[in-house]
Amino acid sequence: MSDLHASLRLLRDEADAATRQNWNRSIPFSDALFDRWERARVLGFGEGSSVFDSVHVLGQVEVGEQVWVGPFVMLDGSGAHLVIGNLCDISAGVHIYTHDTARRCVSLGAAPILTAPVTIGDGTYIGSQAVVHPGVTIGSQCVIGANSFVNADVPDRTIVVGSPARPVGRVEGDGDEITFVYANSK
Repeated sequence: MSDLHASLRLLRDEADAATRQNWNRSIPFSDALFDRWERARVLGFGEGSSVFDSVHVLGQVEVGEQVWVGPFVMLDGSGAHLVIGNLCDISAGVHIYTHDTARRCVSLGAAPILTAPVTIGDGTYIGSQAVVHPGVTIGSQCVIGANSFVNADVPDRTIVVGSPARPVGRVEGDGDEITFVYANSK
């Protein structure tokens, strides 16, 4: 084993031990090594926001204050502007795109690449592995269910799930009196 390899292994083991001791978790080496809040500041994200080292940030991406961007997320503003409001949670593995090459591909290059902006309002939660299609506007205080494919606009205070995502409920109340009311609730 080379000296460099041994040094990196020691550093990884120390970072992992510290992360386990402080937060009872083991995470990828780069996420343990680098400060999420510092990366968000360097990227120009709003005050108090954090972004894991494993997140891909491409093109024009604007992120508000107090936004948590989980690991293995794709924030793709390479086709058009991507805007995420304040106090949002973007869960692990979420992909948000401002471009789509499907039509170009299946047309054997005859159709252009679709590019369109994406906007996400304040206080919106996007569940793990959700995918947001170009041109979508998601309102404020929405809940997007895990594994959903969002290919249409979502009004404020709406809960959507599925592939494609469909409304299943509403967010009602304010402050700590927030409740989720589902269409099949009695």
